[in-house]
Amino acid sequence: MPNIKPISDLRNYSTLLESVSPGEPVYLTRNGHGAYALIDIADQEDYIQTKAALQFMCEMNKGMKAGEEKGWLSADEVKARLKEHRHAL
Repeated sequence: MPNIKPISDLRNYSTLLESVSPGEPVYLTRNGHGAYALIDIADQEDYIQTKAALQFMCEMNKGMKAGEEKGWLSADEVKARLKEHRHAL
């Protein structure tokens, strides 16, 4: 069950922070609506890694789709384009 507390509980922040543990965030509400989440730092790091992996998979999927729709480049074509790109910099 989610741990939901009013934002006014921040007045006693040390007690509030004791409620936060790995896998068990504390959700803070303002005027009865969700406003913030306090999470364990390990959970935040996991979130960042998961988000990065998802973004990478989305980009890979775009590349696969483009290759299927527009055709694939040979290794020599990729090398030539990289060489052109380096000279343009």
